[in-house]
Amino acid sequence: MSSTDRLHALDAVRAFALLLGVMFHGGFSFIPGMIPGLWFIVDNSPSTTISVMSFAAHMFRMTLFFFIAGFFAHMMFHRQGTRGFWRDRAKRILLPLVAGWMIFFPMIAAIWVWGLIRTFGKIPPPPANAPAPPAGAFPLTHLWFLYILLILYVVILVVRWAIVALDRNGGIRRVADTLTRGIVRTRLAAVLLPIPVIAALYTSPEWYMWFGIPTPDRSVFPQLASLIGFGTAAAFGWLIHRQLEHEDVLSMWRRQWPMHLAAAVVGTIVCLAIAGVTPTFVPAKPGARTLAFAVSYGIAIWCWCFAVIGIAVRYLATERFAVRYTADASYWIYLAHLPVVAVFQVIVGHWPLHWTLKFPLVMAASLAVLFASYHYLVRRSFIGAILNGRRIRATPLMPSASTTPIHSTEPTVKTSGM
Repeated sequence: MSSTDRLHALDAVRAFALLLGVMFHGGFSFIPGMIPGLWFIVDNSPSTTISVMSFAAHMFRMTLFFFIAGFFAHMMFHRQGTRGFWRDRAKRILLPLVAGWMIFFPMIAAIWVWGLIRTFGKIPPPPANAPAPPAGAFPLTHLWFLYILLILYVVILVVRWAIVALDRNGGIRRVADTLTRGIVRTRLAAVLLPIPVIAALYTSPEWYMWFGIPTPDRSVFPQLASLIGFGTAAAFGWLIHRQLEHEDVLSMWRRQWPMHLAAAVVGTIVCLAIAGVTPTFVPAKPGARTLAFAVSYGIAIWCWCFAVIGIAVRYLATERFAVRYTADASYWIYLAHLPVVAVFQVIVGHWPLHWTLKFPLVMAASLAVLFASYHYLVRRSFIGAILNGRRIRATPLMPSASTTPIHSTEPTVKTSGM
């Protein structure tokens, strides 16, 4: 299997992680026990099934994304160098963060007000016992992942600079590479990688277990647990890409995916048995129960990630037009999805229909709008050139036999250095 084939698989994984986020937010209004006003609207037909699906999806979707981001960051860095790397990241990460927030935040705020009025008949005052805003309070919304990604890029490159400066003969890097390949080969990665996030979650002062790694969307100062959890994923992705010149570590996960999937399912069931199938809004207290949940949650996160990567490398290693198109579209879809999903949630929220009708309707309508906006407004525009890293030529929705293959948006290069 060539490196190009591997990149097709990982492009599919990145698209899957982002689209899973659309599904997660699309189901949020249907989760039983949600506090009115905490989301755009609380649907009158809640679903435990959606609650369990959302819990499972939320466990690993962002960890998976940050792993892929770290993997491609190492590739980009060694292709373009430090200056080229930051020029590319400024265009494809910083610019979408700033422009996206300026466009989507007013839309999100307006829809939230609409949902509050539909729920309460007016905009209610803040609860008397509402917690004080965190230090550096700022509504990053669902775009927080871009902000955290920029922070992690800085941290990773500073650490890399320090290692390269101290490790003149490359001994530290050789040890790191040997350990990385070793824990993948021996299947210890799913046990060792969770340790930092388990410790961070268990010691977090206000940790709401059901929601896993805290979402750092309310402040410019991200929580330590978020930085550790997502930073571990990005750093491991960086290290994994270093190994591809020496050993096909991704093929190991292709062989191991049934074991990882089984362990992920078991870990998820254990977590649901401890925390319940619906969320609670009381911070976890230190103790054996909380520790058992943190351990099960951390292991399940990485088992889900390795299972998804292994399945993709096994079944999506060759180029497919539909997968390539979806991978190209997924970045825009995730950036733009929240106000679109929220509009349909508010529209159907009080309809006298069962969730089995309303949830598919919300998802189908949202994805139809998002894919159409990508195809007709973004794909061949300057926006698509920014998000995908290059301008895409006009192509039909279905390619003919003579259609030129669409290559990965991330370059394929040999690794070198750190």
